[in-house]
Order: sequence, then C-alpha cells, then structure tokens
Amino acid sequence: MFFIFGDSRRGTGVVHFRMESLIICTTKQSGMVRYSVSLDDDLTKNIDKLCEMRKISRSEWIAEACATHMPGSTGSGAAGATLLPFAGPDTAGLHNMPDYEATYRNFRIDVPEYFNFGFDVIDAWAAKDRNKLAMIWVNQQGEEKKFTFWDLMRLSNQIANMLIKYGINKGDKVLIMLPRVPEWWTATIALIKRGAVYCPAPTMLTAKDLKYRINIAEIKMVITSEEHADKIDEVAKDCPSLTCKMMIDGKRKGWISYPVELDYPAPVSAKLVTMPGTKKTKSTDPLVIFFTSGTTGEPKMVLHDHSYPLGHIVTARFWHDLRANDLHLTLSDTGWAKSAWGKFYGQWIEGSAIFVYDIRSRFNPTEILPLIERYGISTFCAPPTIYRMLILADLDKFDFSELRHCVSAGEPLNPEVIKAWKDATGLTIYEGYGQTETVLCIGTFPGMTPKYGSMGRPSPGWQIELHDDHGKPVPDHEEGRIAIRTTPKPVGLFSGYMNNEEENRKTFVGDFYYTGDKAYRDEDGYLWFIGRDDDVIKASGYRIGPFEVESALIEHPAVQEAAVVGSPDDIRGLIVKAFIILKPGIKPSDALTREIQDHVKKVTAPYKYPRAIEFTETLPKTISGKIRRNELRERELKKFMNGNSAGKKG
Repeated sequence: MFFIFGDSRRGTGVVHFRMESLIICTTKQSGMVRYSVSLDDDLTKNIDKLCEMRKISRSEWIAEACATHMPGSTGSGAAGATLLPFAGPDTAGLHNMPDYEATYRNFRIDVPEYFNFGFDVIDAWAAKDRNKLAMIWVNQQGEEKKFTFWDLMRLSNQIANMLIKYGINKGDKVLIMLPRVPEWWTATIALIKRGAVYCPAPTMLTAKDLKYRINIAEIKMVITSEEHADKIDEVAKDCPSLTCKMMIDGKRKGWISYPVELDYPAPVSAKLVTMPGTKKTKSTDPLVIFFTSGTTGEPKMVLHDHSYPLGHIVTARFWHDLRANDLHLTLSDTGWAKSAWGKFYGQWIEGSAIFVYDIRSRFNPTEILPLIERYGISTFCAPPTIYRMLILADLDKFDFSELRHCVSAGEPLNPEVIKAWKDATGLTIYEGYGQTETVLCIGTFPGMTPKYGSMGRPSPGWQIELHDDHGKPVPDHEEGRIAIRTTPKPVGLFSGYMNNEEENRKTFVGDFYYTGDKAYRDEDGYLWFIGRDDDVIKASGYRIGPFEVESALIEHPAVQEAAVVGSPDDIRGLIVKAFIILKPGIKPSDALTREIQDHVKKVTAPYKYPRAIEFTETLPKTISGKIRRNELRERELKKFMNGNSAGKKG
C-alpha cells in the first residue's frame, strides 16, 4: 500500500523500487531474486499492523509486495519502460493513510523522465491481468457495458491507428466533446498514446463557446457525436487550425466516421502501428488543456504535462482511499477536470474499477441510490449540490453495506449536510480542495479526525502556506491567501496558463503559486475556506466570507440554495446581501425575511447577517454549476448607480 513509482532496467541487473521510506534493491541472478531492504520506524509500524491483521510475518509481507511489483515485459511499445501501477497486498480494513503525519513527512512521487499513462498504466494492467475489470458503464435506460483493461488497450489502439491515418501527431491539439460514453475514455487514451494534447469540452457548450476554444487553443481535430456536429459545422469555416472532424456514432459529409473506420476497407488493427520517427512522451511534455469555468471572465487555458496523472495518486490512494478491488463512482461531466480527478487517472493507477452513469435527460440525484446498492459501489464522490439533494430522500430504503467511503469537492460543503448524511448512512463525507490547476492539494483524509466545514490539511507532497497581501505568512486564525510552494514543484501542479503571461505573472510570484482563494488555519493545522479573493465582502470595517453566511442560511429549513455578495450602500460602503431560492411550497414574505435574518445572527457572528434578502427562482451559474457571484455583484452595482443617477436627476 505504500508503493509509488520507481524505475526499472530490464534483463539482468538491478531493479529499484522506492516505497515511501522503504528502499528495496533486488538483484536477479540465474532465476534467483534477492531483496535488500531498509525501512524507517514509521513504515515498520504500518507494515507490522498489516502483518498482524493478516497473520503473516514482516518478511512474508515484504516478499509479497516485491513479487507484486516486479516488472515484466508489458508491451509498452513506443512509450518506453513500463512503470507498473500500484497493486500492493490486500489492505482491507485499514486505510491507505493510517498516520497522516508519517505519510506527509515521508511520501513522495518520483517522476520518471518518460511516462505515458496509456502505455504505462492501461496497457500495463492489461498485460498483468487481461480479465481485470476497468469500467462499468450504465445509462439512464438501464443498458450496461463492462470493459477490462485489455478491452481499453485494444480499443484505444484502434483509435490511435486512426489518428495516425489522419495525421494527428505528437503535440497536435484535439478537442474532445462527448457525453459519458465509453468512447470518451478510449479516444482520450488513444490521444495520450499518440502524444496529442487533448482538450475536453462539456457538451453544453454553444457554437460561440466552441469557436473561442478551437481558435485560442489552435485545435487541429474535433471528436464529438452526431448530436453536436451541427455546432462544429456552424463555426468550422471560421477556425483555420481545424483540419479534421471525427464523429463516433454516425456518418456525415466532411467527417471521419468512427464506426466506418473500424471496418472499412478492412477491420482496423487492435495492435498499435509503430511509425518511423514516433517519439516517446516525456513527463514534461504537454498532455491536456483544461478550460477554467470562467466565473470572472473568459475561460483560461490550464496546461498540464504527462506527470499530471501521477499527481492523482494522492487524490485516489489517500483521499478516495482506493484499493485494487474497489468500484468507484464520481459524479462529473467529462468536459471538466473533475473527470480526471475521479474517473480516470488515479483510480486506474490504483487498479480500481470506475462506475460511469451516462446522464442525458433530466437528472434526479436520487437515481444513483439504487445503483449504489445494485452494483456494490464502494467509494463515492459527488459535489455538495448532489449531497444536499440526496439527504432529502428516504435513505433507509437502500442497502449501503458495500459503500465504505464518501468524499466531496468543487465547493465547500455545509456542515449540516455532512451531519445529515452520516446520520442516515453512518458514513462521514471527507472534504477536499483543489483546482483545475492542481490535483487534490488539501484534504480531510481517512485516519484524520474530520472537522465539519474544514477543507482538511495539506496533501502529502504539497507545501501550503497562507499569506497576506505582501506575501508574508499569517498567524493561525487570520485570513490569508492560499499559497502553494513551487520549489520543489508538486507533482500535479499545472505548467501554467497557456498563452497568458499576464495571468502567469499574477499567480506565480517568487516560490509560490497563489490560487486566488482565501482561508484561515486553526491551531491543529486544519484549513478553513473563506472564499475567492473577489468574493470576500468588506462591510463596516469587517471582512466577511460569503461561504460562512451561505452555510448559515442553508441551515434554515425554508432555504434550498443561497448566494451572498456585497451590495453597495451609501452609509456602510457595502452590505451583505443574500439571494435565496426557497424550498418548494414556501412563499416569500417580510416575516420570513426577518426570521432568516434572526436565524443567521444566532448561527454566526451578528455582523455577518444579510441586511438585504432577495428571493429568486434561479441563480446565475457557469455551465459547470458554480455560482457566478461576480454577475450578482455587477447587477447590484448597476442598480445602485442607476438609483443614484435617478436621485440626482430628481
């Protein structure tokens, strides 16, 4: 359970594996394998716990671990030497991080010079166990498909061969816009194997959105479905870099048809064609471009390199607490970075299977409850909005005996939701923090005592500080900007904003990357989210984070959803204003307004209560579901300016 990636030299000679603070040196001679082992006290204690549970000796455990991780020939083809994924001895009943302090102190990921997730993880698993389950796919009609790693290897090889045929080479940029269909995974793996830079896009994008992305990223190829082909054709003539388009489920003039290519003029080979001049991917080569959700302007291009998947070892192994026999469900669209967090890299590095629920029509979150029961999903990740809806269901009707671990990220989760979920299921929701620009860099990990409402503590391999506006560390319980140390650069931190030096200069300052979020640290080292830099409200000399007010509001039984911003005021400069969506059947009134205000005064500091409340049926959101508070602020400012202008004219 402690292995991370090392390097191998094939044939006779020496094979090295680094196991946190355990170093194993094996020498292969005439069929014999000798192990030379050194380990520190922390690791010894952890291994001894496992041995006691399994009634085996320490030497037997180490021998089993070494045998599990001895690399063989795995057919990594043009990618170079294969690095076997994590697959340690069975650790059922014990968390992957039994001791946070020891893990944080000792854990590190050694990034090899060359790495390719397609060859070094997918194909490596296929070679190790051709029957190992990788994915269960289910749609809203109940159709089901299962895929092994061997299936993914062959299907991705076929698509990679098509990419060769149509001139997609290393470094070319390809936009992939597909719903949660298996082809999203097989095509993405193919692009990774080819060394192309893939750019995921949500299917909700408009033609205008797509034109912006294709042109600014200089996209050469688009992969999508027949349903969305019209949007591409509408803007293709205005996108000079776009030279080819592939459709996964039909035929259309001017498009490459995936079904046709599979069989015509002959079935495409499932063995990858090696072309002269094919280059291996270095860990520092570009892998993926994510577009930010654009809460404060046009989306930025976030560039990650081929080491990015390795960064998600922390996400999956320690936060998701995954093991090789788990079935993991993350509810996320394929167009966002969250899909990389929860249904791709870390899960498959750990050898877990992923569960994919293909949502096309109107979605009721309670649809997933019978699926968790029927398929025995063991680990689960969902955004706070989903949990808020799930706790309203009659959870006693479902058998969650296989479900053992739950997490949430994307935005802070209100403590009352965590309490309600635990009361119903017996499971704590472990919160985490990260961005499109990072992997999980702060988290509440199994083995830690959760503090409801806290993001947790820094992830292993990540040095997190809180700074004032001058770049100086702030003391405990004082608001500060979240700063990530970049020397050394943590594995999983993005390379930078592509073609945006102004933003890079703003966020990378000295030895730190500034996330744009604010938090405070308590006396136990736990970090508590306050809000985005732009969202913090400065009213009557106080600094008020919107999240803490929103959390208090949501605790009121009449409130379904809330957003809080600063609204201009002649006397106070700004006042706290809340936009509230009421639960079904509840009507707004002056009495309810006063009741909600009094409730907030009791739950949090009185100066934070919303002096103004506006009841609304909707809140402005990005297509990824994040509230656009900047739009609400602009609306309030415009209203204030218009009001003042009218007063002056009068």
